[in-house]
Amino acid sequence: MNHPAPLPAPLYQGSVNTWECDEGGHLNVRFHLERAMIGLAHMARALEMPRAFIAAAGATLVPREAHVRFLREALPGAPLTMHGGVVQMDESEATLCLDMRHGDGAPASCFTFRVAHAETRQFRAFPWSERTREAGKRLACELPAHAVPRSIDLSKAPSAITRQAAIDAAAARIGGALVSPDQCDAFGRLRGEHFVGRISDSVPNLLAQWRREAGEANGATPAGAVVEARMVFRRFPRAGQLIEVHSGLVEVGEKTIRLVHWIVDPERGNAWASMEALALTFDTTTRKTITPSAEARARMEGRLVRLAV
Repeated sequence: MNHPAPLPAPLYQGSVNTWECDEGGHLNVRFHLERAMIGLAHMARALEMPRAFIAAAGATLVPREAHVRFLREALPGAPLTMHGGVVQMDESEATLCLDMRHGDGAPASCFTFRVAHAETRQFRAFPWSERTREAGKRLACELPAHAVPRSIDLSKAPSAITRQAAIDAAAARIGGALVSPDQCDAFGRLRGEHFVGRISDSVPNLLAQWRREAGEANGATPAGAVVEARMVFRRFPRAGQLIEVHSGLVEVGEKTIRLVHWIVDPERGNAWASMEALALTFDTTTRKTITPSAEARARMEGRLVRLAV
């Protein structure tokens, strides 16, 4: 099968470790995002921003939003290679595509980031240098077809989010965590992959029974997988700060469910980040999607809440 040519800039390259895989036997979403954050650092170098992710950096790339499509699962030992390009660049922000492929060239996951060129004290955006603008022109690319949003509307503005609004919407508190120093970057802020990691760790508190029942009804061993997601990064907590995850089902389809997760500061009540995710349940033996019964879907529809990313 022919696959699209790689994007201009070589970024992350490595393979899947067994300990990075979850109960589904494939690379967990947290580690897809970890590779994307590595990719951003290599992308900074390609944009003539050397050492942009060291503590002494004067400027760096700060993710504002990310859209992700998970296209083909990555199993233990699988080689992975990422390339990137610049889809759009304005005065102080840019849209970057980071495309991670399997060894045969098939897409594994594809990330479209909106990033800001920011100083490293208050992390305020400021204009790109002329050198970086010229690099951006050299790395210009079209968004690959497999990166285009399929089931998530990116045109919707992010919601106003607070902890109290989550409680008022009857969203379930599914996670509580503490930011540790080893989870933080050189600037002392929580790394991007750990936002998703906190959600991934917490989702069983919302969906474990649903997945177990779906598996029993189909004679399968179930696990979950995200197929598409949108992340909105709002503030970056530091070591010692607390995290809560409040989540809810917002749509139940024939084979997929749509969830919205709000990651909040339980002490101040404001938002750290939010995520919309389209997910499915699959059989870990056959690797095929499990279709819940109409009765099971009806029960889930009774749990819908009004949340938006």
